[in-house]
Amino acid sequence: MNRMLHLGVFVLGTGNHTAGWRYQGADDSFQDMAVVRRIAATAERGFFDLLFVGDGLAANLGSHPSYTVRLEPLTMLAAVAMTTTHVGLGATMSTTYSDPFTVARVFSSLDHISNGRAAWNAVTTASSASGGNFGRKHPDHEQRYAIAEEFIEVVRGLWDCWDDDAIVADRATGRYVDKARVRTLNHEGRFFSVRGPLNGGRSPQGQPIILQAGGSNRGQDLAARTADVVFSVVQDFEEARQAYAGLKERVRRFGRNPDEVSVLPGVMPIVGRTDAHAREILDTLQSYVDSTEGLAMLSGRLGTDISKYPLDGPIPDLPLPDTSHGFARAMLAKAQRDRMSLRDLYNLTAAARGHWVLTGSAITIADTLEKWFVEGAADGFNIMPPYFPGAFDDFVDQVVPELQRRGIYRTAYSGTMLRDHFGLAKPACGDTMKTMLQVRS
Repeated sequence: MNRMLHLGVFVLGTGNHTAGWRYQGADDSFQDMAVVRRIAATAERGFFDLLFVGDGLAANLGSHPSYTVRLEPLTMLAAVAMTTTHVGLGATMSTTYSDPFTVARVFSSLDHISNGRAAWNAVTTASSASGGNFGRKHPDHEQRYAIAEEFIEVVRGLWDCWDDDAIVADRATGRYVDKARVRTLNHEGRFFSVRGPLNGGRSPQGQPIILQAGGSNRGQDLAARTADVVFSVVQDFEEARQAYAGLKERVRRFGRNPDEVSVLPGVMPIVGRTDAHAREILDTLQSYVDSTEGLAMLSGRLGTDISKYPLDGPIPDLPLPDTSHGFARAMLAKAQRDRMSLRDLYNLTAAARGHWVLTGSAITIADTLEKWFVEGAADGFNIMPPYFPGAFDDFVDQVVPELQRRGIYRTAYSGTMLRDHFGLAKPACGDTMKTMLQVRS
């Protein structure tokens, strides 16, 4: 088969642009299921691999509207599963403020409910404000990743406790479960003690897909060892190509096939009738930005209160924060490369929260995405429409046909499960637990 580009959509009901909800005709709620169902229907119409819902555990008042007011993502996606048939359903759940048994159970349940379309975005939670909602001190970066490594191992082990044929439901004998085909996990580790098994049979995919987005060395190692799909923060083609090659090499060092790990940079495409028209749309969106929200978001990305520095002055010499290394590294590198002022960086962050903004006609955008895909900077993209529904409709109706004409994007789904979309085989029963036992010994 020819290599095909993968597409996910990053769902924020008020749009990915900080002020996208203010654009004429844009949706302005992330608590209205009609909005989310419409986004999901458009994603399936465009044959997207994945519908992705991020999450946070603090209200973040004064930041992006969808960061402040939103629904819990697993509840949301269970409802979306009822109105969709093919698109994958990915959600964030924290390894710092959750429990492995609960995470394993809810994503296994979503996989059953959706007939094999669940994906877990395993994040360590960067925001220290989250700790106050759980009565805990927020762990530092290194400890968060140490917890995450064991957490993901336990979740995958729990998913592997049941064989596919463990539920026999034999009416003649009255036996419902073949106990010989169900294993206990008996995990005893530094952070977790989990007996298992889950109180539910093996899910359709065997193991829901794991998503990762870590940008630090620890985060990259965790992704290379455990992830099926890796979201990345990019601003420059050459940097993205080097990072792509570096991650694939890490995957290889962990004994995995690099072709089975897909790298999807986040990109906000602003599609216009012409390149000039697209820039006009961006200018309009930028004119809506509230300075307080923009500064709060930039401060969060850089881990420093930016309001104490002059916006038209140079960017201060800042260390990588204890929050998100990936965003800070990509943004500061672009600022240095393009000799940006702090105001320039503020505008960049206000537009796409630190992600890459790509403006142009459908042909211009397709040209750029094709270059990144063909020349080894991406396996696909996590599309971040500035507002819904219009900007997402523009991408699906104008850019997707261009990609299809070039033979690099599907014209139909080849299967109904998320593993089908990414060309991943269903893991054999017991494989994860065997690997865990080998590591322990």
